[in-house]
Formats: sequence, structure tokens, C-alpha cells
Amino acid sequence: MSDTTTYLAIAGTVLVIVLDLLAVISVFKSERSVGSKAMWALGIALFPLLGLLFWLIVGVRRLR
Repeated sequence: MSDTTTYLAIAGTVLVIVLDLLAVISVFKSERSVGSKAMWALGIALFPLLGLLFWLIVGVRRLR
């Protein structure tokens, strides 16, 4: 791989890790039950991209 591709892959990985950490923090700050929080955090940790996308689509309670 070229240097540019390597740097982009590293940057993308770091971005996903940071977003996952923010999502897990958001999960634990929410007013959900302990079991629900644990399942969301586990899902985000085991499936970083899919868990994050699923959390953004389904898990986040938006203000109306």
C-alpha cells in the first residue's frame, strides 16, 4: 500500500474508535435500564461500524 492509503486507513480507524467511544459514553449517560445500556455498549464494542450506525439510527433519542 502507498503511504497515502496507509495514512487514510489509520485516520479512518482512529475516527471510528473515537466515534465508538463517544457512542458508548452517550449510552451510559442515557436514562435507559442497566441491561439496555450493557447490550448497546456490547453491540457497539463487538461491531464497531454496524453498532455505531445502528445506535445513530435507532438508539439516539432525538429532540422533537
